[in-house]
Amino acid sequence: EAIQMSIPSPETVAGFVSETLAQRGRNPEHLLQHLIAVQHAFSCVPEAAVDALSAELGVTRTQIRAAVDFYAFLHERPRGDFDILFSNNITDQMLGNQRLMRLLCERLGVEPGVTRSDGRAAVELTSCTGMCDQGPAILVNGMAVTNLDAQRVDRVADLVEAGTPLDHWPGDFFVVEDNIRRRGLLLSNPATDGAGLKALLEKGPEAALAEVERSGLRGRGGAGFTTAFKWKFCRESPGGERVVVCNADEGEPGTFKDRVLLTSYADLVFEGMTICAGVIRARQGFLYLRGEYRYLLGHLEAVLARRRAQGLLGEGILGKKGFDFDIQIHLGAGAYICGEESALIESLEGKRGITRKRPPFPVTCGYMCHPTVVNNVETFLASARIVQWGGYWFRSEGTDQSAGSKILSVSGDCAAPGIYEYPFGTPVHQVLTDCGAEHTQAVQISGAAGTTLAQSEFDRIIAFEDLPTAGSFMVFDRSRDMLDMVRNFAGLF
Repeated sequence: EAIQMSIPSPETVAGFVSETLAQRGRNPEHLLQHLIAVQHAFSCVPEAAVDALSAELGVTRTQIRAAVDFYAFLHERPRGDFDILFSNNITDQMLGNQRLMRLLCERLGVEPGVTRSDGRAAVELTSCTGMCDQGPAILVNGMAVTNLDAQRVDRVADLVEAGTPLDHWPGDFFVVEDNIRRRGLLLSNPATDGAGLKALLEKGPEAALAEVERSGLRGRGGAGFTTAFKWKFCRESPGGERVVVCNADEGEPGTFKDRVLLTSYADLVFEGMTICAGVIRARQGFLYLRGEYRYLLGHLEAVLARRRAQGLLGEGILGKKGFDFDIQIHLGAGAYICGEESALIESLEGKRGITRKRPPFPVTCGYMCHPTVVNNVETFLASARIVQWGGYWFRSEGTDQSAGSKILSVSGDCAAPGIYEYPFGTPVHQVLTDCGAEHTQAVQISGAAGTTLAQSEFDRIIAFEDLPTAGSFMVFDRSRDMLDMVRNFAGLF
């Protein structure tokens, strides 16, 4: 009853919905963004918000409730002033997240998953938050708190009990390090001055596409489809309007490289998207940012604003009449399946992230039925560099079937977890040596949906022809019971 009383009046909720509609638009495909804003404002999606959004967007109440039920970060009932989610990837478990969660629940007097009766807080588990190199981690009202230990848990409990707003919490709680341990082709130089875009305009879209094709670049999200072919198929698909989508929903457990790329290499990612737009003649682009990375939203919006001011986005890019392209950021809301491109497109359209039957494929019928290119964060970064420096530059590393380098997210039982970039063809044992892993009994490649390697397989190589990966590389030493990993992954699925 006390929790229900904490919900603002229907008039207040309706007023907020009017504001978010004015800010984010009244198209039905904006529904998820409105729901996220309402959840963030009121700690739930009240009935008054459902009524208002249904009337204004022309979406049925049933569709709205279905979306709220589908996404883990949306709730019908209030989550309290502080919604605290413990990352529950296996690497967080190995670092003691469950013990720390019990400690916090005891301090706050709450049961996991049950909002405290005074509406102050709720504590629960969530999927991997992409902080595996600095866990255990939690999300507090969507903000990441890293390097959790018993002392930090006590401090969090004190701050919650005092009702201290998040912007008055200690700044070091929210520090998220890049932890780049090994740089290669893509990570050696984060700077860009629009060189890739200038090369596109100087050489033309056909020549830029030819460089991408010459490079042999394959999608870095794990499936490995040839990037140039995807762009070419989209470009040649009938229809006047085309769309570029960057998939930044890296939900596969143990993967966090895209977090680092968006933090320190965002210019190159956006440049790769813009080059793709120039090649396929797209005017509209989206970055689909996983809800766990909401804390990056301000930073990314600032980068986009700067690029618009520099003439690198918007109308007449770099003075080229007719080269018009801009990027919007859409937030996810906690749905593992939205890493799959057709489910991601459904989510972009404001619906539940349910996978589509294929064919048709997104390159012919994607976002709002327009031909759409969906590529991974790392793929767009690589594209920008390739158009700038050439396909042969990229082919200088790797294997015949796997050109270039691969960025790995290394975590688990090792001395130096973090980001490592290697040429394709690098053996697993080299990564283990470099990250300081000892007495390793197993490595999990490419997350929960990937491959488990025993010690006898550490000579295998990171490459599409042997061990394809979206980037996750989790290390388990001989002290671990591998059934704990199996149970964790089964719970995720």
